[in-house]
Amino acid sequence: MAKIKITQIKSKIGSTTRQKRVLESLGLRKMQATVEHESNPVIEGMVTKVAHLVSVVR
Repeated sequence: MAKIKITQIKSKIGSTTRQKRVLESLGLRKMQATVEHESNPVIEGMVTKVAHLVSVVR
């Protein structure tokens, strides 16, 4: 599978608790933090839920 890089570009302040948990699950704890994950349906769904807070490079 392909790898994707996910970077948090906006603050989680003001987000719902659920969105904050998704960011934590992805491994994003600070602004401008970048993580790399395998692209699979689970990760893609998580990225979709917080798409307004992150940028994705495929």
